[in-house]
Amino acid sequence: MKPVQRSKIRIWFGTRFFRVKRYFKWLFSNEKMARKQENQFLPHTISSHQTVLLRKLRNVDMQLQHNKIVNLKLAVRHIDGIIIKPGETFSFWQLVGKPTRRKGYVDGMVLHYGSFKQGTGGGLCQLTNLLYWMALHSPLQINERHRHSYDVFPDSSRTQPFGSGATCSYNYLDLRLYNPTDEPLQLHVFLTDEDLVGEIRSVLPSIHRYEVYEREHKITREYWGGHIRHNLLYRRVYNNEGVLINDEYITENHALMMYEPLLEAGTGNTR
Repeated sequence: MKPVQRSKIRIWFGTRFFRVKRYFKWLFSNEKMARKQENQFLPHTISSHQTVLLRKLRNVDMQLQHNKIVNLKLAVRHIDGIIIKPGETFSFWQLVGKPTRRKGYVDGMVLHYGSFKQGTGGGLCQLTNLLYWMALHSPLQINERHRHSYDVFPDSSRTQPFGSGATCSYNYLDLRLYNPTDEPLQLHVFLTDEDLVGEIRSVLPSIHRYEVYEREHKITREYWGGHIRHNLLYRRVYNNEGVLINDEYITENHALMMYEPLLEAGTGNTR
């Protein structure tokens, strides 16, 4: 997992290749896509989450954080109220579309090969992170999710297991959620003055409770001098009586650490 330095030309051509590949997939896919938005929300909340909008990050201009809010407000308009009917698939990028200046998107913070840069529409990963975490606590099936390749921030304020987010980049790094149930599910996403808030709503109350946790967390020191963080994500599923009915594997994560880990004396491969 030693990071590979790619030229700007290779990145430019690679990005466009994968975008065109995705366009063709959209064009010839037989999937039923979720597109219907409803202003009236389904009665029962089965999953919810919220994340702080403004964070003071070292060496990051706070204006980029404020710009992120502008971008999130634009994207949320396409997500809020979406009904995912039985057998339908939610695609983040098919609904949001390409974030461009013509649509009102501004420069926000974009993670780029372990560092930060400005980019039009930057900050939308906060929305895909939120949607992914809520989906893990619902019956939705995650058909596509991309992990972050770099672990940029220490754990001092982390409230979720490492690797429980979902990165996005138009249009080839998508978040796709499938509804395998017999009932429609609905996304409700909005911004308050301080938080990005989301809910997954349903016609019926939830019959399950979900608990996401990690296994086999470790930090390895690589031969080339860097540190890689690893873990496995699992999910416990309980019924309404609190009985464990499933303990299932979700995904594995590997990310290059962009800060120095605190390793125990005498060890070179675990935290």
